[in-house]
Amino acid sequence: MAGTEITGESPKTTAAVEKTDEPTGKRPKQSSQDLAGLEAGLDALDAVQIRRTSPAEVLVQKVLPPVVAVALILLIWKVLVWAKVTADYKLPDPKLVWDALRDLWLKGELLDIIWTSVSRGLFGFLIALAIATPLGLIVARVKFVRAGIGPILSGLQSLPSVAWVPPAVIWLGLNDKMMYTVILLGAVPSIANGLVSGIDQVPPLFLRAGRTLGARGLVSARHILLPAALPGYVAGLKQGWAFSWRSLMAAEIIAKSPDLGLGLGQYLENQRNNSDMAGVLLGIIMILFVGIAIELLIFAPIERRVLRSRGLLANAR
Repeated sequence: MAGTEITGESPKTTAAVEKTDEPTGKRPKQSSQDLAGLEAGLDALDAVQIRRTSPAEVLVQKVLPPVVAVALILLIWKVLVWAKVTADYKLPDPKLVWDALRDLWLKGELLDIIWTSVSRGLFGFLIALAIATPLGLIVARVKFVRAGIGPILSGLQSLPSVAWVPPAVIWLGLNDKMMYTVILLGAVPSIANGLVSGIDQVPPLFLRAGRTLGARGLVSARHILLPAALPGYVAGLKQGWAFSWRSLMAAEIIAKSPDLGLGLGQYLENQRNNSDMAGVLLGIIMILFVGIAIELLIFAPIERRVLRSRGLLANAR
């Protein structure tokens, strides 16, 4: 009986709808057709073409632009030298810089100089990461701690890293501990603030869902907060590495001791003392090269993977 009543009402409902739409002269579509069209539209939005970039595209899009940019810089440099815009000792020929690089290589000193700085920078960064991650979690989740330490972290982040070198030398002397202290004071605030910023952007619904499933405390931080805050956290890591590298270079330039070895910053300062502009430019180029290499080899792949996992990269790269 109930089934008969439902069947009997359907034509009336359809007729009423048709009667309402008579002035427009259009016949309304059936609900099943509407749902099918909606599903088709959603499927079209979700159908993102994911493909691997071919080696030729990588060459054109990733390798060729920086090569062209470097070639253009060298050309402009060479033209300025030819035009005699300044004295040779102020702007040496690019060939002299190449000769300085070749001389370091033949002496077997080039890789040692680079490794001395890179090993310090990476080790100091890892220590900063181990300290800044729990600190950022505490600052982000505990209001009292955030009110007290949050402004201090922001202030430390804006403080030039070179300002920490004199007190670190007085406190610890001319040794590796002084170097790592300067790195930590430069990198920890950046990493912690990046994590705090990422956690602030986590939707509260994620935390409520986690509590419903029993995720609290460290479990919630590990499985909910950190994964959800990864984009901001990775941005903080990149900035933290930049501060680590800058802090280390400042410490190596200012602090001089045979016990510290010869790093890139110390090499740069030695060439300045010798009034060797080609060596000075070589030191700057090597410092820049290491910074770019670490970014491209470590942080750029991590950032792409995080963005791709969230559907923010249309094509796999």
